[in-house]
This record gives sequence, C-alpha cells and structure tokens, in this order.
Amino acid sequence: MADLFNEPAFWMLLLFLGPLLCSVPISVSLGCAACFLLWKWDLGIMMLSYNFYAGIYKFPLLAIPFFILAGVIMEKAGIAERIIRLINELVGSVTGGLAIATVAVATFWGAVSGSGPATVAALGLVLIPGMVKAGYDKAFATSVVSVSSGLAIIIPPSIIFIVYCDIMPQVSIGALFAAGILPGIVVALALMIVVRLLSARAGYRGTPRTPGELGRAFRNAFWGLVTPLIILGGIYGGVFTPTEAAAVAVFYGLFIGFFIYRTLTLKILLDILISSLQGSAVVMFVVTCAGLYSWVGDTIGFIPKIGNILLNISDNPWVVLLTINVMLFFAGMILEAIAIMYVFMPVLLPVVAHFGWDPLWFGVVATVNMAIGQVTPPVAVNLFVGANISGLRIEEIAKPAIPQVAAVIVALALISLFPAISTFIPKMMGMY
Repeated sequence: MADLFNEPAFWMLLLFLGPLLCSVPISVSLGCAACFLLWKWDLGIMMLSYNFYAGIYKFPLLAIPFFILAGVIMEKAGIAERIIRLINELVGSVTGGLAIATVAVATFWGAVSGSGPATVAALGLVLIPGMVKAGYDKAFATSVVSVSSGLAIIIPPSIIFIVYCDIMPQVSIGALFAAGILPGIVVALALMIVVRLLSARAGYRGTPRTPGELGRAFRNAFWGLVTPLIILGGIYGGVFTPTEAAAVAVFYGLFIGFFIYRTLTLKILLDILISSLQGSAVVMFVVTCAGLYSWVGDTIGFIPKIGNILLNISDNPWVVLLTINVMLFFAGMILEAIAIMYVFMPVLLPVVAHFGWDPLWFGVVATVNMAIGQVTPPVAVNLFVGANISGLRIEEIAKPAIPQVAAVIVALALISLFPAISTFIPKMMGMY
C-alpha cells in the first residue's frame, strides 16, 4: 500500500477523478492535479507559467475564439432563424418534417459554429418552441435539437478538429476539415432516419407549405447560405488558412448583421463581445490545464504505460479499435470534449502508429465519439443547454435521446469500419 501512495500515477488519477466526482470543474481538476505532481515530485514548478503560456501561444488555436465569436455574431444577426424557415419550407411538409428540418439545420449550422452547446443555444430558442407549437412533445423536440447539435463538432469548421491538429501537428487542419464532411453527412442521415421513424410512430405530421413562401425564405436566407461557402471555399481554395478563415467569418457576419439584415446594433455587439470573451476564456482555460496535465502524465511515464496496456490487449486492430471506442464513449460521460482530446490522444498516438492507422481517419472517429459524449449524462453539455432552454429536467430529455444516440453509434461503426468515408474528399482534393 505504501508503494501505491508513493506512485505519482496513482495521485495523478486520484486528484483528478476525486474532485471531478465532487462536481469540481474539469479544468480545475486537471490543473490542480498537475500542479500537485509538479510540486510533490519536483518536476519543475518553475515551468508552470511557461507551460501555461506555451499551451495556448499557438497560431492555429487563434481560430477557436474567432469561430466562437463568428458563431455568436451569426446567431444574433438572425441567420439561424432564416435558415430554419428555409429548411422547414423544404422538408417540413413530410411526416416528422420539423424534426428532420432540425437535423438539417443543425448540420448546416455546424458549418458556421463549430461548437455543440453554442449550436443548441442558437437553434433551440427557435426550434423547440416551434416544434411544440406544431404538436411535438417538448422532451422529444429538445432531444432532437440537443443530439443533432453534436454535428457542429463533426461538420467543419470544428473546434475539436483544431485541438486534434494541435496535438497531432502532422495532420493538416484543412485536410481534417475536409475529412469531416462525409462522416458528418452520414451521422446526419442516420439521425434523420431515426427521427422520421419516431415521428411516424408518435403521429407527428408535417406542416403544409405556404404558396410562394419557399422563394421568399430562400431570398431571406441567401446571405446566410453563402457563409459556409466563404469559410470552407476560402480554405480549400488556398485563399486563406483556417485561422484567417475564422477572422473572415467574423467580419462577414458583422457585414450581414449591420448592412444586410440590419439586426445588429452597437449595444448588441457589446453583448456579443462579452459572450464570446466568456466562451473563449472557458475553452482556452480547459486547453491550458488539459495540456499541462498531459505533459505531466508524459513526464512521469503514465501515458506510455497506458499506451502499452492498450497494445497488450490484443494483436487484432479491430479489437483494439473497439476498446478505444468504448473507452472514449465512457470518457464522454464524465469529461468535456477538449479535455478528452488532451488527456487521451497522447495515450492513443502510439497505438495509432503501431497499427499504421490513418491519423486523419482516427481524428474523425475520435471526434464522432466526442459528439456522442455531448449528450451522454452525467456531463452531457448539450442536454444541459437544451434543458435550460426548454425548462425540462435532464432525465426527461435523456429518454427520447436514447434511440438518436443509438443512430449516431451505428454511424460511428460505419465510419470506423470504412476509413474511405473520411479520407475520400481530402484525397480527391489533393489535400492528403
């Protein structure tokens, strides 16, 4: 027992999981555990400030606050509401049309936001009351918005993709963005099929179209529809880098809000800046603390040990891949996506190299797991945001979310079994 108490890996896990189970924020749990090990085992406490600085002083990470700001601007400018109206006119007349439209809108909004909780906040305020008014059960409506908003971290641009490329610098952000397109569509189609079946069973009928409304809705939504083309087209066309694309998205959103839709004012802009500052600070603090925790784990030899354990499970790569997917699934229940990336990816990199797996494909597989984690309690950040909007309890939303989560798991299995789903577009575009 004494040997166990003298083992730094034991304290690394205990000081992280213990506070986490007591509802201490993830970033604080990670940071405090890392700082204790730095001090107790004399790993160089003087390196703390430098490690904090080095953890976030990276040009690619600058895209994160810009994409957060761009997403908030697009929401406040009224783009989300116009996109919802257009897609509802396109598919809202079929059985379960509003539920299908919700998945479609979340897929589109993923090409603007890059954050699951932000997508729930942007779309839920409009979609949840709209679905309830059309006769949908509020818990079902909230679950559809919450689960489909996980697409925001799969469809590019994605904050999680940016973090993955920070950990795996040999992977191009642009190539990983391209790799997320087809998997995102696969997940969206799986969700559409399930919500269509659930809607048919519950008797949720479509809403009749209004003559002439489709054309009007398209004209109103046109400037919003162009947004992903500007962001992704500029990246893939070599006009600007992903970080520069994020800055372009900010100014494009301001242009739409002030001069096209005229929905933004200086007061609203101040609120946007405050909200974006708070969101960016939270994300970057998690990045810093998780990066420090990962560095300490590598220094004490904890990360290599875990990697060796995974390699000793089996010589069959499919068995190991299944184990990793299960591990990430349960990690998603208690950890935030960015923390999972920094804590688990360094452990999994030797496994990826050992089996010769494509790091581009593996990044997509890991990110789809993160999307599932955003709706699996007890953490379930998307469900929490949905609960705050709808006024329901997490338990009420979680039950109708189960078949939808199962659909995403089926999509994950397809993406895991067929790496070409992820690599086809990057190879076709000569990016990989």
